[in-house]
Amino acid sequence: MNDLRIAVVCMHSALGDIEGNLNRIAGMASAAAQGGAHMVCFPEFAATGYALEKPEKVCSAKDTNKIIDCLNQMGRDMGLVLIVGLIEHTGEKKPYIAQVIVGPKGLVGIYRKTHLSPTEKGVYAAGRELHVFTWGNWTFGVQLCYEAHFPEISTTMALSGADVLFFPHASPRGDPEGKMKSWLRHLPARAFDNGVFVAACNQVGKNGAGLSFPGVALVLGPDGRLLEQFQGKEETILFAVLNGETLKSIRQHRMKYFLPERKPGLYHFD
Repeated sequence: MNDLRIAVVCMHSALGDIEGNLNRIAGMASAAAQGGAHMVCFPEFAATGYALEKPEKVCSAKDTNKIIDCLNQMGRDMGLVLIVGLIEHTGEKKPYIAQVIVGPKGLVGIYRKTHLSPTEKGVYAAGRELHVFTWGNWTFGVQLCYEAHFPEISTTMALSGADVLFFPHASPRGDPEGKMKSWLRHLPARAFDNGVFVAACNQVGKNGAGLSFPGVALVLGPDGRLLEQFQGKEETILFAVLNGETLKSIRQHRMKYFLPERKPGLYHFD
């Protein structure tokens, strides 16, 4: 398997400033491309800002279409895979918290958040599928913020072939150091237990509606070890190379790759 150079972005997303956010995404995507990235992950709600009430006033159905069209064009023009968060309207009563994936040939897919936090449940609809996506020789999954706390999601995606799990966040409050400590309590387990790379990023700064986001980003190897990290109060692009031989080595090691030894018949869930 070839190596994959990725970028994860800590980005400031102003609530409702879709044009400004898209311009910021374009600028940072261009910088990531110049840095040699093949795939760039932006935070949850990057294009729209994080709305906890009346999301339809922040992003209309027309806005959703505009954002997706704009991102499609960026992916084609830059020859990149972009993973970007937004409020998605589909014609249902409530919008989704979604992450759009586009590439050099246009739309790759859309992931809709399946596990909503208690503050999001009354505002958004929950997605109903755990997709994985493919680019080149790499298969990847996307989980959004609160979903990182449900190990079953990561295992399901790993069993579906995921080599990388991206965790875009819009996680407010606290400082970068505290947020990093929180992430390092659970995200290494998602990587180590499933033999996958993990990459995560958060929004950064004040969103103009009372929320402030600590800048945090990290990349973990399939052994759970930290490869790259960022903590700060400014926007940044964190680069990492995902080594295909490292992934192969972990998965061929009888004591380091656990998924083949699972016994699903013993596991019972409601």
